[in-house]
Amino acid sequence: MDVMQYALTLPADYDMRIIRERVASKGHLLDAFPGLGLKAYCIRERGINGSSVNQYAPFYLWASAVGMSRFLWGGGGFQGIIESFGRPSVEHWMGVACVQGPARMAFPRAALRQTQSLLLDEDPRTVIARELEQLAEAEDTPGLHTMAIGLDPRQWELVRFTLWEQCAPQDTGVRYEVLHLCTPHLAEIVGMENATTR
Repeated sequence: MDVMQYALTLPADYDMRIIRERVASKGHLLDAFPGLGLKAYCIRERGINGSSVNQYAPFYLWASAVGMSRFLWGGGGFQGIIESFGRPSVEHWMGVACVQGPARMAFPRAALRQTQSLLLDEDPRTVIARELEQLAEAEDTPGLHTMAIGLDPRQWELVRFTLWEQCAPQDTGVRYEVLHLCTPHLAEIVGMENATTR
């Protein structure tokens, strides 16, 4: 599994209905994209849920690096973003684990992204073991749709991305509204990750 996100921060007076209409008309185009585990079409609106910015920030879980590369530079969809907004920086983490919760069959309306930089003296094995324990404990949380964990070993940054049926808990992190969800190969990711972490 590969974890990926890019964020387009838009002007303060940007009409976010443009993004909503874009997702409504084009979101379904990735509903069967090869190698895509999950794409959550996330937005933040200035003045809502504590956001100080307008932002379009889709989040991806890839079952296949081939699918991710096809999307980014193989003509599989990212070109539309480049043409409309310019080429954004793409964040990428190695997938650690992914679980689905009790609300896996519902449409998630909210998402939460939490990041944590590992301290210089922290052993990555200890951090990952702790995250996996917390992941297992969170699996039965009411309202949880999906939770994924990734690690960027270049900067030793951990990311935890969680989808919620209604609203995200009041934890620290970046809160998003989810406009659309594609999950063509999510079951493969969850099965594969669970097999390697148990």
